[in-house]
Amino acid sequence: MSKQLYIVGIDDSEWSYRAAERAINLSKDTGAKVKLIYVLQWPMVTPITVGGIEPFVFDREDEEKRILETVMDPLLAKYSEYDIALESKLILGEPVHELSKQVKDEHANMLFIGRRGRSTFVDMVLGSVANKLAHIVGIPVVLVP
Repeated sequence: MSKQLYIVGIDDSEWSYRAAERAINLSKDTGAKVKLIYVLQWPMVTPITVGGIEPFVFDREDEEKRILETVMDPLLAKYSEYDIALESKLILGEPVHELSKQVKDEHANMLFIGRRGRSTFVDMVLGSVANKLAHIVGIPVVLVP
């Protein structure tokens, strides 16, 4: 039997950090591999311009570098002393689609996500990433408070 895999959705929120900690602590007991996945939503903003106002320009490379340096690398460093297989991945796309695709493609055994994330008012009206994933991934989903 192959080693189990836990995927953790990371979004730079305290809830996603707690989800990572929960997955990592469980993996110490089960021997599962843990993969931290940050999905950078692209385009993150849709520029709206008004005459005479410069549009906001989103630099993808700068944002990817910021995420790696301030979110993913510190998480990997924090848990580097643990005797577990831990890796991270940064993906460009829509969070629900990309996380569910990773679960399927990697044959993950469990998905850990924060119960709340860096959501907007639109997310509250239309349904959160956590709620949508819980309904579509087909594996146990741990919603970490």
